[in-house]
Amino acid sequence: MARKKIDETGKGGKIIEIGPSVNSKGKDIPVVCRSIRKYRELRGLEQKELSRKLGVADSSVGNWERGFSKPPLELITSITKALGISLYELFGLEDPMMKYTKEEQRLISKYKDLNEPHRKAVATMIDMLGDAEIKTITEDDIPDLTVLRYFNRQLAAGIGDPTDMDDDGEEIYLYSNETIDKADYVFTVNGESMEPVYHNGDMVLVEKCKDIEYGEVGAFLIGNEAYIKESQRDGLHSYNKRYKTMTFNDDDSVQIIGRVIGVIDASDFASERDTEIYMLHNESSAPNYPD
Repeated sequence: MARKKIDETGKGGKIIEIGPSVNSKGKDIPVVCRSIRKYRELRGLEQKELSRKLGVADSSVGNWERGFSKPPLELITSITKALGISLYELFGLEDPMMKYTKEEQRLISKYKDLNEPHRKAVATMIDMLGDAEIKTITEDDIPDLTVLRYFNRQLAAGIGDPTDMDDDGEEIYLYSNETIDKADYVFTVNGESMEPVYHNGDMVLVEKCKDIEYGEVGAFLIGNEAYIKESQRDGLHSYNKRYKTMTFNDDDSVQIIGRVIGVIDASDFASERDTEIYMLHNESSAPNYPD
């Protein structure tokens, strides 16, 4: 049964249908997909109207809201702007910045009354005090983070991506745990062939290795395209039965990027402050990435 929630608007409460937690195929609908529907309806936008705002096909928003696919990572910021919401709201998380004490609320109110030059002066002072405070943090207070390489190249799950695999990627800061500490790379899944385990838009952790066992899921570079597939004796398999097994001959170029060991959750991303503290206290020790 669909769940309902009362959302406060400027003119009183309005009941917004969040939608079922499973779709017509019995698959779980991710929170981000249900949030898109919730806030789209709250803003009074049609699906096609939101699709046009985002520059995607008219059917895209409908597919997201029904849980048939997830919005690609590169559209997340555009979606929040189009719906007028924060990342916390999109992913159904509690925004820690919304919890202010009475004193904090008083200071914010005072800040809003200042003119622009005085606001800039306050911002400069806050930055200086913040930097000074970070420098006094002891080693025991430094957050335990892991720095990995995130590649813009997507791991195709049914859809090839012709991007060259020669970029250096970019640093991504995650809170350390047993799985994240084993990983070397982060890639984004593109497509639906590995559902229901790996979904379109999922960011997966990849452990560099030269070989994987049959039955394990790996990231593979095939020709000029990257894929996420399960390795079996007869080829590379998809979890989604609608996709055929990928088979190869001796002339085909198939390389293993690494073993897929997990999916990143929104809570795994280090906060901006924790990242700043970590970077400041680790300036002299740059992370070592696999060759």
